[in-house]
Amino acid sequence: MWNPHFHLPVIHDWMIYGLAMEAIAGISLVAITGLAIYRQVRGPRRIGRQSRFANSRHWHAYYIEAYIVGLLASIFVIRGFKVALDDFPFPVWVTPISHAVGAALPPSEAGLALVAAFKLIISWMFFLVLGLVMTMGIGWHRFTAPVNIYFKRNADGAPALGAAKPMMDKSGTKPLDFEEADPDEDPFGAGKIEDFTWKGLLDFTTCTECGRCQSQCPAWNTGKPLSPKKVVMDLREHAYEKAPYLLNGTTEETPDIHDDVLSLLGKPLVGTEEEGGVIHPDELWACTNCGACVEQCPVDIEHIDHIMDMRRYQVMIESSFPSEANTLLKNLENKGNPWGMSEDRRLDWISELDFEVPVVEDTLPEGTEYLFWVGCAGALEDRAKKTTKAIAELLHMAGVKFAVLGGMEACTGDPARRLGMEYVFQMLAQQNVETLNEAGATKIVASCPHCFNTLGNEYPQLGGHYDVVHHSQLLATLVDEGRLTPVQPVEENITYHDPCFLGRHNKVYTPPREIMAQVPGVKTQEMHRHKERGFCCGAGGARMWMEERIGKRINTERVDEALTTNPDTVSTACPFCQVMLGDAINEKKSAGEAKESLEVVDVSQLLLRSVKDGRPTTEEVEAEKA
Repeated sequence: MWNPHFHLPVIHDWMIYGLAMEAIAGISLVAITGLAIYRQVRGPRRIGRQSRFANSRHWHAYYIEAYIVGLLASIFVIRGFKVALDDFPFPVWVTPISHAVGAALPPSEAGLALVAAFKLIISWMFFLVLGLVMTMGIGWHRFTAPVNIYFKRNADGAPALGAAKPMMDKSGTKPLDFEEADPDEDPFGAGKIEDFTWKGLLDFTTCTECGRCQSQCPAWNTGKPLSPKKVVMDLREHAYEKAPYLLNGTTEETPDIHDDVLSLLGKPLVGTEEEGGVIHPDELWACTNCGACVEQCPVDIEHIDHIMDMRRYQVMIESSFPSEANTLLKNLENKGNPWGMSEDRRLDWISELDFEVPVVEDTLPEGTEYLFWVGCAGALEDRAKKTTKAIAELLHMAGVKFAVLGGMEACTGDPARRLGMEYVFQMLAQQNVETLNEAGATKIVASCPHCFNTLGNEYPQLGGHYDVVHHSQLLATLVDEGRLTPVQPVEENITYHDPCFLGRHNKVYTPPREIMAQVPGVKTQEMHRHKERGFCCGAGGARMWMEERIGKRINTERVDEALTTNPDTVSTACPFCQVMLGDAINEKKSAGEAKESLEVVDVSQLLLRSVKDGRPTTEEVEAEKA
């Protein structure tokens, strides 16, 4: 029986209860209304693909917003009728909104009953429609997000960045051993929706469609078809379509199967429009693995893991990947470096120094503090070799005893793994782990963030446990300890570019900036997108060795942003970034859009110029000799 004077037992007249309800409902009503307006102002119809709401299913969002607005409004109307009926226990100062509504309403028990019934109806309507609609879209995350966040991959609470997820055998309990693996039994990546793990399916259904990942994605921002949000949404829709047939055991071999069902079950996960693929190859191969999507996701979706799973299947099972990457894989397998150069070239840079650098023959020389992991770029690429020599000179000046592996060093395997060729990665990684263990290496300094990430975060998956630091971390420590003292002013405006695998993937933002701050005369200005929101140079995810044919080049976009700070120098701490940004700057110089003196330097080169107190560097001496 309807009782308009019903009250909750015990708490109905508690001031704290009345205030809490008033505040929560009022703030929520203002917030949801503001967000709805924002969605209209910033919607895709207004500014196209630049809107983070592009690719979202708007009617789902508006449905939920309408439900919430109706529910919150009915709370105030019910309270208002109670005020009008003089049956409300809270004073005006506790519930001002309710009293304001009550002042405008007539004292009517019938009106109160009608609004209460409306509130009940929309509440039940929400839960009824939830089972039919909301599980297929944006609203479901209210239930799955806490679970997804709890089960995120890294136990330390960080997003799924840094180490790539290893390939596991069919039991899911140990890494895949390629010597014993069977492609028909063990999962070689994801070739169909059911190949994703339960966590992958949970990720897909948890997407809020907020678009934060999309708004930060370097591929999407430069006109590529890749949208991390759309990839997750497309995989979710495909999973929902296919799930009923998978659950009842329907397969492509089922007798009398309908053509539409047969087409759905045989739909390729990756394929062109003509092939009916869920994810277009141009989307899959545009990813730089920069981690911006994972960093920005409010519900900890692990986009990179799923993109890499699809890449693994395409590379190792379908042999379908950009043709230029084939040269990369051949060079890695045959020569142990991406450029296919001979291993004896790895020591060429040492001959350009005026002091001796110990080279490991069997084990580390006695008293060695660090093994200097030079990396393929640092040993073989001309621009990166300048950084290598600068680091070596600084370590020598600081009295740090270090040694290098020379020809015994091979690529860490990062390009192969990020491309999806896990077999080549494991081959190179196991070779390096064996070399490092036999040499007795425990502390390693790496100049390349990709090597730094792979050695420190991924080699433990294969039994290689080392204390790995990036050169910017070690150099910043040496400056702080007084073992290196910058004295020569460098009167330049400098903007710093955060390498993705140093910054987002490993949270190393401060040391490079500390180094620049210690150099007299340097004036620094941050680019608009920096640190956690830094913009990729375009080289990660093995993109360094693939052509960029769609949209604007990512490195050009980044250099355009750097030029807005009017720099004399662009600084970074990664050889890949140095090459990519340097190429874009050279193009700008040719077009007359950048000053001829503008250059890209590593923070170690900048520090060396100041520490040497105006004395010529080894590089400058060599230039004079030439």
